[in-house]
Amino acid sequence: MAKGKSKTGKVRASHILVEKHSQALDLIRRVQEGEDFGALAREHSSCSSAKKGGDLGYFSRGQMVKEFERAAYDLSVGAITTNPVKTQFGYHIIKRTG
Repeated sequence: MAKGKSKTGKVRASHILVEKHSQALDLIRRVQEGEDFGALAREHSSCSSAKKGGDLGYFSRGQMVKEFERAAYDLSVGAITTNPVKTQFGYHIIKRTG
């Protein structure tokens, strides 16, 4: 299946939400170096999804803020954002899981 395409129009993603851009960059580096995304989410994310390793489940277009949605849909399954995604909630590191 092509990058960003989903048969159902839904994607599944996990994320880590932090307040500072510098913290988000550090967490991206740590994931790229092999640290576990879910463990980092549980430890650092300010979102209530942290207790589930950052898992947000499946969502359709229009359910998330546009910056987050665009980034999640643009990722291939298994990939993470290489730059923090800024929204009104803070900085997200997004991992597409489905």
